[in-house]
Amino acid sequence: MRQKRAKTYKKLMALYSMSFGFRQPYQVLVDSEICKEVTEHKLEFVKQLGSVLQGEVKPMITQCCIHELYLQQRSNEAAVELAKTFERRKCNHREAIPGDECLKHVVGDTNKHRYVIASQNQPLRTKFRAIPAVPLIHINRSVMVLEPPSDATIRAKNTAEEQSLHSSSLDKAVVSPLTTAQSPHKKKGPKGPNPLSVKKKKATQPDPPAKDKDKGSKKAEIQNSVPSADLKRRRTEDDDAISGDEGIGQTQSERAGPKRKRRRRGKKLAEVAEESM
Repeated sequence: MRQKRAKTYKKLMALYSMSFGFRQPYQVLVDSEICKEVTEHKLEFVKQLGSVLQGEVKPMITQCCIHELYLQQRSNEAAVELAKTFERRKCNHREAIPGDECLKHVVGDTNKHRYVIASQNQPLRTKFRAIPAVPLIHINRSVMVLEPPSDATIRAKNTAEEQSLHSSSLDKAVVSPLTTAQSPHKKKGPKGPNPLSVKKKKATQPDPPAKDKDKGSKKAEIQNSVPSADLKRRRTEDDDAISGDEGIGQTQSERAGPKRKRRRRGKKLAEVAEESM
């Protein structure tokens, strides 16, 4: 196989595997006509299938298709021997039906089991092109060919990609309570000053004890209760009473104590002056 063709086939199988879930070994459903074509051209069927699909393959044939080959056994003994080497796919048909109808029944409308169809029947291949995700293989002049993806396959791929981009209703229902439970991010506001450039606060004086507070509060209550004129009068009366109490029991000489001292000092100075004379 040429390198360019191998690259295109590799891209096609990557599309089927990434978008529709095809996995190795690829299950290849074979019909009776391609078995005849392989034996006529003497091709290594399994080896060429692996090179076309770029991976491991598992050829399979239905009971109805092999029954068609049994009916033509005299003219196609080699094709029957080749079909016997393939794995049997149960189609659950009690009576044998034509191979084309059997393959349609097995593949269905969605190709749920991810089959690759290898067939030489042109009408059958056109019907399978209407079903998305159905790789088709046929032989053209002793060369095995993998057909490009159909329009239905491309449409299904695009819709799957769009659905993967947009969240579904179930995802929204699951995500919405989580988003409400989470705390919103704090908005960045203006930053405060540099703590190293800010002056330290002066130490505050401790509060006075409870007793002093009570005394001060009582004094304040008394001052507030008594008017200011009465307070002044009381203060003057208190001062006079104190001065009167101090004068009681003292003699006139004791009261005039500091004056006598001054006189004595004057006498001493006069005596000192006379002696010097």
